[in-house]
Amino acid sequence: MKQTSISNSIIERYLSYRVEHQREYFLHPPYMMEKQLLNAVKEGRMEEAVSILENINTLERAKLAEEPVRSLRNSLICICTLFTRAAIEGGVPPETAFNVSDAHILEIERMETLEQLFQLEYNMLRNFVEAVQQARKQECRYSHAIHMAVAYIHENILQVMTLESLAKHVYLNPSYLSHLFKKEVGVSVTDYINKKRIEESIYFLLHTNISISEIALLFHFCNQSYYTSLFKKYMGMTPKEFREQNGN
Repeated sequence: MKQTSISNSIIERYLSYRVEHQREYFLHPPYMMEKQLLNAVKEGRMEEAVSILENINTLERAKLAEEPVRSLRNSLICICTLFTRAAIEGGVPPETAFNVSDAHILEIERMETLEQLFQLEYNMLRNFVEAVQQARKQECRYSHAIHMAVAYIHENILQVMTLESLAKHVYLNPSYLSHLFKKEVGVSVTDYINKKRIEESIYFLLHTNISISEIALLFHFCNQSYYTSLFKKYMGMTPKEFREQNGN
């Protein structure tokens, strides 16, 4: 019971972190312009998105802090959150969109001048639109059943998954799904799930202090040793080494 309580708390913090940023002092541009911008991101329309952002930036930007650079940083973090959600709606896997978001937020905090931040805003927009474009290209490469299977894996990465449960979700025989998945994706269902779990576990190494054994349990690896061996296989180092190198 204690372990379940800890895990549920961790998951709640994780999901909350992924979908929320403080926005109570953010002054939105006109609603229709913002909606047009987010729709352009969602649809992967690069030129239109850049043009709309240029129009929005002719308007007065909200003051979110006394110091101008801090104010602009806060504004860009809010915008990054909106772009992240639009990208997910456009078909980008959530963990991919959040990784892009996290990388940009770290970069926002490193920028020291207004000019750097203004340029970063456009780079950020382009990166999210390109992620949507790439996701749509990938969708075209997969059959409907495999696209459903991949989406199900992404959405349920913290749940117990088997080939049989996945096959039931996409209405295919397990052995046929296994064959089709390997043919279209290039790796087995098990390898794909394991790699996605390793990638997603990085969040917990970077943003929490929970033990590596708890992370292994949370992602349904049979033990810490197996999690460590898979992490090293995909990331080139152990979870402990990764955590130490990234300052947690």
